[in-house]
Amino acid sequence: MLTVIEKVIFLQNVDVFESVPTEHLAYLAAITEELEVRPGDFIYKEHEPSNALYLVLDGSVRLERDGREITTAGPREAFGTWALFDEEPRVASAIAVENSHLLRIDRDDFVDLLADHVQITQGVLKTIAGRLRGLVERVGVDTSPRS
Repeated sequence: MLTVIEKVIFLQNVDVFESVPTEHLAYLAAITEELEVRPGDFIYKEHEPSNALYLVLDGSVRLERDGREITTAGPREAFGTWALFDEEPRVASAIAVENSHLLRIDRDDFVDLLADHVQITQGVLKTIAGRLRGLVERVGVDTSPRS
């Protein structure tokens, strides 16, 4: 089991929380749950309700849709991120590739935390906005105002 301080140090290096002030990461660390999974274990399946974000401490997790691999999440990477903001069913399955140690952040606990800590909300939204901006730039979509 990790201490809250160890979780904070880990969360400082996770991209989705990179803009959250360090002093507020302790609140986030306090709502995480540690999980151990073995190779072949499903963390969640495609079309299941979205209810949590996962972070890989050690190991790796394959994300697949319709049996085809989309990507693999490794140490310090988050997956299932949209579950914190969207109640739509999962669009992919997450399966442990090897023995993996994960952190789980439940959506309801996360939303309660955001209501009390605006700095966390601002930090997470800043990171998500940056990701969307990067995606738009990669696909070459013109986002300039039209007259």
